[in-house]
Amino acid sequence: MSEDNVTSVTEPSPDDAVKTARRMARQRKMAVAIVLLVKSIFATLRLKLENMDGLVPGENGAILVTWHGRTLIPAALLRNRGYWALVSLSRDGDLQTEIFQRFGYQIVRGSTGRGGVRGALQMARKVKEGGVLSFTPDGPRGPSHKVQAGVILMAQKSGVPIIPVGISSSWRYLVHSWDSYMIPLPFARAWFIVGDPIYVPAELNDSDREEISNRLELAVNRLEREAERRCGHLDYPWRTE
Repeated sequence: MSEDNVTSVTEPSPDDAVKTARRMARQRKMAVAIVLLVKSIFATLRLKLENMDGLVPGENGAILVTWHGRTLIPAALLRNRGYWALVSLSRDGDLQTEIFQRFGYQIVRGSTGRGGVRGALQMARKVKEGGVLSFTPDGPRGPSHKVQAGVILMAQKSGVPIIPVGISSSWRYLVHSWDSYMIPLPFARAWFIVGDPIYVPAELNDSDREEISNRLELAVNRLEREAERRCGHLDYPWRTE
């Protein structure tokens, strides 16, 4: 066999292995620090819950959704329940995986972007078997407050309801990011409002899919607007009609 027909496999260099190990160690330390910070803040919140009985209707699975910028409170509130999270395949997703696992979530890697269909179908099987998914339908990169196709696909394939949730905090810091990520300040008043379930038929055309996406977007926005109002924020900028 000639050398031209031989495919060489490049082994990772020792330097690459060291860099990877250091990156993973930094990631673990960062995840521990973030989890401790979130738990510390959450412990001080004066959190009000509404319609928590509707969070997981019946004994079947469910897909809980809120916007990407409001995930700090649900991450802490719903920890250690064995709920699922769909986390992107990016390096940012590596850190998110560390964080969510430390909060007691089970993880499937994928997103509405790279690896998205496979991840969505895998997650649909989990919730069809009775699992509960905590999901951000505008993630991982936006646009903010816009439902992407992944959540509709998962609900369609699994037959479980989508449960919209609205979240706000009175005192908070809004990060200058695409999702205006909300970090509640210690001792703030906060609301977590659960809405009515939205079911997705097994058979959908493009018009149906658009209509359900629009209905879900309005449902989450209306709940978030109500949570904002109760926390004293009256100028809500997102579409509710």
